[in-house]
Amino acid sequence: MPDIDKATQTELEAAAFRRLVEHLRSRHDVQNIDMMNLAGFCRNCLSKWYRAAAEEKGLPLTDPEAREIIYGMPYKEWQAQYQKEASAEQKAKFAVSGQGQH
Repeated sequence: MPDIDKATQTELEAAAFRRLVEHLRSRHDVQNIDMMNLAGFCRNCLSKWYRAAAEEKGLPLTDPEAREIIYGMPYKEWQAQYQKEASAEQKAKFAVSGQGQH
């Protein structure tokens, strides 16, 4: 592995994060429950981690503000446009996984 200084590492991580957010914004077909069932996190988790990081830096950020950063629009707007009702199978898988416990 190449020797990467801390500043460059942070820049690379930030670039990867921006790419992830861009990708999630473009994949409206991927529902949060599917992400939770497969990967154990979703857009909402990412927004909570973002808010927590901001708070660690002394920057107050509300959950709605953090969600808007991740979703690229107000969360309620995203829900209205893209969120579908979860199927019984999705809900059952989510319940068994225990993902809703974090």
